[in-house]
Amino acid sequence: MVNPFVTEETQPASLPAGLLGTVVAVQANFYQVRLDLTTAVEKSQWGETHPLLLCTRRTRLKKIGQKVMVGDQVLIEEIDLADGRGAIAQVLPRKTELQRPPVANAEQIVLVFALEEPSLDPWQLSRFLVKAESTSLEICLCLNKADLITPHQQQQWQERLQQWGYEPVLISVAKNTGLEQLLKRLKGKISILAGPSGVGKSSLINKLIPDVEQRVNQVSGKLQRGRHTTRHVELFQLPLGGLLADTPGFNQPDLDCDPTELAFYFPEAKKRLENAHCQFNDCLHRDEPNCLVRGDWERYEYYLKFLEEVIAFTETVKQLPDQESNLKLKIKDSGQEQYEPKLESKKYRRDSRRKKHQSLHQKFENQSLEEIEAYNVEDDW
Repeated sequence: MVNPFVTEETQPASLPAGLLGTVVAVQANFYQVRLDLTTAVEKSQWGETHPLLLCTRRTRLKKIGQKVMVGDQVLIEEIDLADGRGAIAQVLPRKTELQRPPVANAEQIVLVFALEEPSLDPWQLSRFLVKAESTSLEICLCLNKADLITPHQQQQWQERLQQWGYEPVLISVAKNTGLEQLLKRLKGKISILAGPSGVGKSSLINKLIPDVEQRVNQVSGKLQRGRHTTRHVELFQLPLGGLLADTPGFNQPDLDCDPTELAFYFPEAKKRLENAHCQFNDCLHRDEPNCLVRGDWERYEYYLKFLEEVIAFTETVKQLPDQESNLKLKIKDSGQEQYEPKLESKKYRRDSRRKKHQSLHQKFENQSLEEIEAYNVEDDW
């Protein structure tokens, strides 16, 4: 079988010849890479399946501090088809980058909540939505267990969330309803699945990707993982195209944005600021005069509570000591950045031989030969 190598005609001008792929899983120093089939020739050679390679990162990337994240598009060299191995030689520029969860090139966040069991909490939902809005990614709001409420209640929730600025997708994993509409929203995109526990995220993944358990077992074998957990970010291929990230992040989202930016994470408040401005540029929309945001919209009380939390977080950060003063940044083998305490300058350094000779020379410079011979140099060392 012929490899879908990137040729000089098909590759970007800045890339050397090699194989392009997308990182779908990271474990320790190994990276599972899904080959990107873009041309008709490649698809005819490989079929509709996207082969997987277990890759390492070239030492050169480690030396320059280049991290490799799930979702990265990479260039692969030293390919061993028989063993399914390769080496990542280059990481292409990222369109987006999230730190929690650590995913590159994500295009949308799929927030999954349950309408019942547990009941949908507007406060908790708003918190997740604000955190998702702060990433600047598209948001797909998915409401599961729609079969547990009446059609009238479904309509009420749809109208309410539309006033918030969202078009929710109501589904039922148990009854197989609404899944086709959700798959259309996911088609051709790298999406991140998020939401609180107990809302049916795992059941949804198994329903959207029937072979997910088999796929996880294969990854576990390659990466020496015993069983599937959500401790690490992984990307799964969707039937209609696109990738879905099963991630441990976002279960308890923190609000760590700037206080002046918080209002823009509420679509109903952002809409008020599109064509006009408050009197003050740093308006926090509480009791400032001529404020456009303060008003009778439903989630305004949520905004005020979140604002108090964001201000408290900002004040706490200001009181923290400067990391650069007593810490140094080190890059681990996996590419992860980590701060370590700095040692006091020269305190733990051993004097060089040259410096020792210089100090001896200065010490005996004005002494007579007899005094020098009488001095035991070894004791001084």
